[in-house]
Amino acid sequence: MVARLRDRHPSWRLLRADSAPLVLSFLGQWFVVDNHGATPAAALVAALDDVLFALDDGGARYPRAPGEYLDDWAGSEKGWLRRFYPTGSDEVHYDATPAFEKAYAWVDGLASRAFVGTESRLATVVDLLRQIVHGTEPDPEVRLAELRRRRDEIDAQIAQVEAGSVVLLDATGVRDRYQQVASTARALLSDFREVEENFRALDRAARERIASWVGSKGELLERLVADRADINGSDQGRSFQAFYDVLLSQTRLDELSDLLAAVSVLDVVDRDHRLGTIHHDWSEAAERTQRTVRLLSEQLRRFLDEKTWLENRRALELVRAVETAALACRHAPPDGALGLTIDQPGVPAVLPFEQPLYDARPTVQVDSSLAVHDTPDLDVAALLDQTFVNQARLAANVRAVVPRGGAARLDDVLLMYPVEQGAAEIVAYLALTDDDIDVSWDETQQTVIEYTTGVGPRRVRLPAVTVTRR
Repeated sequence: MVARLRDRHPSWRLLRADSAPLVLSFLGQWFVVDNHGATPAAALVAALDDVLFALDDGGARYPRAPGEYLDDWAGSEKGWLRRFYPTGSDEVHYDATPAFEKAYAWVDGLASRAFVGTESRLATVVDLLRQIVHGTEPDPEVRLAELRRRRDEIDAQIAQVEAGSVVLLDATGVRDRYQQVASTARALLSDFREVEENFRALDRAARERIASWVGSKGELLERLVADRADINGSDQGRSFQAFYDVLLSQTRLDELSDLLAAVSVLDVVDRDHRLGTIHHDWSEAAERTQRTVRLLSEQLRRFLDEKTWLENRRALELVRAVETAALACRHAPPDGALGLTIDQPGVPAVLPFEQPLYDARPTVQVDSSLAVHDTPDLDVAALLDQTFVNQARLAANVRAVVPRGGAARLDDVLLMYPVEQGAAEIVAYLALTDDDIDVSWDETQQTVIEYTTGVGPRRVRLPAVTVTRR
């Protein structure tokens, strides 16, 4: 098994290659350290050209063109790059493979470290074991006892802080935990690329099944839908979806950003420049993986569209054949032994749901006769005694008092032209709508308008009304 891995595994071939320093340094910086995703060939060729120019001034050490190196690294014998055409693009793109990620991670781990933390990793192991044990405990009493124990620990810590005793992590503990956070965060990016490769393999298998399928469309759709469900239902799919849901939570992202910013200002840690924006790198890598998962859904849609088009084309061809045969035998019908004679050019069909359902309607009784009642004589004079206020006369009064571009109080207008028709005339003044007259009132001030009617003097209290001419 070891000999087979040495001969066939791309990671092992990379470690044995003479160009391993160039491949690991260049591709590692571009795809791992800088976290570039799928890159157009022109951009990657330009970056490699700059590196080769800096490494080899004379041109004897690396005599080939940068594009030839990339094609060689993406070949089936190497397998360190993935060469492909993205959907909607006609330019070649390159991306690192999981095999390269594994080789780079192994070489990167060979570097000696001045500090190797162990205490935080032991605490992580214990915490994970505790989550497994208590997360699978079906007994409610046991789980309640554990929750109460954790609550007592938190209460004890709160009481300790309230008493003024604050226990801080020492510099060693901070560096230990920071080192573990940095290594775990970088490992997540590498894992994303491997998850994406696994999903891509499932997508490739679905494409191969579609290309070689000879059965019915329903059976193929059932298999493809099952493959899509297997991705979501597998341990890898559920874990990835849970991680992706965390990335989509703005509250958790804000908390993560605040925590990273707070840790970055500590003086006791050896800062990793990538850790400050690692959550953005996670989001980009997760989105690339999510796009790969969506390819299966696109394959289903494309397959249905192609099948529908072929079936419609076949149906149209059959209809055209029937029409052609009918036209050919219109003037030369076949013998009486062939064909079918019908009495009428159509078959009446009555569907059950075309008939209206029974609806029991109540019988309406209509009585057009009106009973004659004795009614006393009514005085209708009050109905005929209506007051009509001529607004044209009121507008003429305003124009006679107020010049163009001027304004006056309504009570001043009424001093010149007293009220003749009571409150109705005052209301008509307020409702003037002529083009050159505007009526406005000020609720903060009041005015009293007095007038006389047939029954005696009257007084009306209004806001201060102003009449303006344009």
